[in-house]
Parts: sequence; C-alpha cells; structure tokens
Amino acid sequence: MQIMEFNQETKYTNLPVVVLAGRPNVGKSTLFNRLLHKRRAITDPTPGVTRDPVEADGFIAGRPVRLIDTGGFRLESARDMRSREVKGRKVRGRNDAGTPVIDALVLEKTLETVKKADLIILILEAGEITGEDEEFITRLRPYQKRLIAAVNKTEGGRRESDAWNYMSYGFSKILMISAEHGDNVPDLENEIIGRLDFSGVKEASGEKPPVRIALLGKPNTGKSTISNHLTSSNASIVSDIPGTTRDVVEGRFKWKSGEFIICDTAGIRRKTKVNENIEYYSVNRAIKTINESDIVFLIIDAVEGLSEQDKKIAALAHDKGRGIIFVLNKWDLMEEPGANAAAVKNVFNAVSDRIHFLFGQMEYAPIIPVSAINGTGFNKLLSTAMKMYGQLNTQITTAKLNQALERWLEEYPPPIGPRTRFKIKYAVQGSANPVNFLIFTSRIDAVSDSYLSYLRNKIRAELGFSMIPVSLELRASAKSREERQRAREKK
Repeated sequence: MQIMEFNQETKYTNLPVVVLAGRPNVGKSTLFNRLLHKRRAITDPTPGVTRDPVEADGFIAGRPVRLIDTGGFRLESARDMRSREVKGRKVRGRNDAGTPVIDALVLEKTLETVKKADLIILILEAGEITGEDEEFITRLRPYQKRLIAAVNKTEGGRRESDAWNYMSYGFSKILMISAEHGDNVPDLENEIIGRLDFSGVKEASGEKPPVRIALLGKPNTGKSTISNHLTSSNASIVSDIPGTTRDVVEGRFKWKSGEFIICDTAGIRRKTKVNENIEYYSVNRAIKTINESDIVFLIIDAVEGLSEQDKKIAALAHDKGRGIIFVLNKWDLMEEPGANAAAVKNVFNAVSDRIHFLFGQMEYAPIIPVSAINGTGFNKLLSTAMKMYGQLNTQITTAKLNQALERWLEEYPPPIGPRTRFKIKYAVQGSANPVNFLIFTSRIDAVSDSYLSYLRNKIRAELGFSMIPVSLELRASAKSREERQRAREKK
C-alpha cells in the first residue's frame, strides 16, 4: 500500500470501493452512517429498509473511499430469484404486496454491487446464526481475499462468546463491533484502510465540478428508469410497484463536455397518504436533495398530467433558487400512431399551456418531453440543463448591472407620490447559484411587488437569466440609514 497524504477539502477520483453487505437488520445502514460521520442512509428497525445500493464518498481514518450500503440478503429472495429467473428483465405486478418481487430485485442488485467491490465488509449479528447468514457466507466465498467479517451488536462485550462461532465458517479473523455505539469501530476502520490500495487515487482539484441534478416527482412517474438511462446502468431498481425507491440513489455520467451527478429519489406523495415511518424518511430525504442540487428535473407523467403535489415540489425548488426543468415522461404514449409533426406540436403546446397556467410565476422553466422507455428527448434535456447551469453560475459585474439599472429606471421611473416615492440608488449581485441581487433603496417599504417584478423580468431578459429563478433583496442605502439615525437622535 502506498502511503499518501490526503486533504479532506479536496475531491478525489478513482476511489477504492468498500461495500457493506449482510442480511436485513444487522446494522449495515447504521455502520454506513457511522463510517461517513453523517446520516446518509435511512435506518429503521423494519427489516429490508435499504433497497437500492446507496453510495457516498467519504474519509475512513483520513483516507478517501467510496462507501456503498446494500440491501439485505434474504434466503427466500435467493430462492425466488432462482425460481423466477428474475435476472435481466423487469418484473411486473405486486405478488403478495410486491415484497417477494422487490426482495429478489434487491438481492440481484446487491450481488452485482459486491462483484465490483475492492473490499467487502460482511456484517453479521452476534447471536444465533441463521440460514440467511450461512447462505450468504457461501455466496461470498469467491471473494474471500477481499472480505472482512464484522460481528455487530456486541457493545460492552455482549454475546461475544456466541459471535466466535462464526470462526467455524472459515474466517481467519473476525472483528467485534457496535455500529450504534461505536465500540471497536476504529479497529474496523484501520483494518479497512490496511486492506486497500490508494496508489490509483488522484486529486480532482482543477476539474469542473459536476452538475448535480435531483429527480423529483410523484411515485411511478419513471424517475428510476430515467436515472438508469442517463447513467447507462441499472443502479436504481425499476418496478411497477409504487414506493420501490427509498434512499437517494446517486449515479454519475458524462455528456459532451459536462459531467453530471444524478440523484434518484423516492416518489413524493401528499402527507395524508404517507402512513409509514420509512416513507416519511424517504420523502424528507428526497426534499433535502433540493438543497444539495443545482437543477431539479420535475418528472411528470405526461398521461396523468400535473397534480397539486407537483406544484408544491416546484415551489420548493423555486424558493431555494434551483434551476427547474419540467420533464414530461412517457411522451411516446401521447403521440398518436401516424400523427404528423403539426399534430404532435399541438399536443405539446396544449400541455405546456396547462403547465404555465398552473405555474403562473414559473414561465421561465423549460418544458421537455422525453420517453425513458424509448430513450428519446434526452439530448435536448441535457443541452437545456447545461445551458441552465451556465445561467445559474453567471456573475454580472457591478458596473454592467448599474448601467442597465439606470436605463431601466428611465424606461419605467418609480412612482413620485408622497407615500409611494422611493429612489433606487444602486444594485449588486449578492450570489450565484442561487442567483440573488441586492437592491439598495431609500425606502424599502415603498417599493411595490409589481416594481420588483419589473426589475426581475428586466434582469432575466437582458442579463442572461432567462431560464432560472432570480431573487431580489431590498436593502436600505447608506444615506437613508444615516437619515433614520439622525431622526431617532432628535427624538
């Protein structure tokens, strides 16, 4: 192993991949969060919470790694996968509330993830050894040279005598840990680092940061299918069963000169329909991705149309200043066989008019029709996202901004009444991504919303922000602050 010094403020590429695996409810997600030193994976006493592999880059004992949490191995899932020959095709139907079907898909995804690991952490539980443990240990024998066995839930030495029974399965070493309490986790971290090769790790500093995209929308609009298409992978489990995705599943891909990180999220339903703790956490995690993203793809089922929930998601993204693209998925179902270009355009215009009617203050947001099944519309979607990302990161010089502001004030002067009079002194750009402008005025309370809308529209139209939300913040000018101070002193 090559000894290297790593800076935790720097981004790295070619990271070694560490995969956490085991049966349900042994504490994989709890350990995942502890190793990352943050809550990234959903944890809940309910077995089988994690479904899709959840990836995150982090530092273990000061060394950069890519950590992957996987879905739990179920013995019935292994039998179901063999008997149904699930591999390589999409499974339809619920089949006993969907659980056996989902579990088989989870297992398939877990085994695929294990194959690409540089190191596998097999999480076992102190106590009675189950058939699932034995079956999974057997399946992992081909990877014995890159496997660490860790027996969880041994806090304070609890049930350690039982845990040693795992040695009979051929492990040369096992580690006793408590993911929840942190017992012996530093020993596990040192073992992980000692087994990895960091010679291929490179600093990513100097490279353009990737565009972060969040896929949001109602359940079953095709978010996971879109994610898999863009990443050319099967990272997200695809099923007709609503609520399949629970954690945020990240994927990376390159398109032309841009690099993207796409976050597939759980479908967001109305609060009144969210009746499980797991779904509650999933929805909260999905909403949190808005803060961590540059652009939101709001996925809308073109056949079913818009809902009140879509409006709330869009409003959240707008308030955070994120770029928003309305993605009309399943557009192939809207095109009549044999319809000419004019007829298709008329259908699109009708749908667009409906969206603009419901999202009155978001006419700036592009609307792009795609078909995730057929793979159409994605070049336009990604080129729009690249242009939008450029607008989000545009910086306007103060001189250019105030030259334009002077012209706008001449074209539409502020009102001159005694109660409505105000003077706008100057403006500066407060931030990019999200885009914010500070407007310094003599009287904040006199500036009407309509005049702010006028200035916002001018900024969008003439300064290159036509596709994104722009926020304006009023500030009292220095002179007006001094005048107020003198007035208070006279009193």
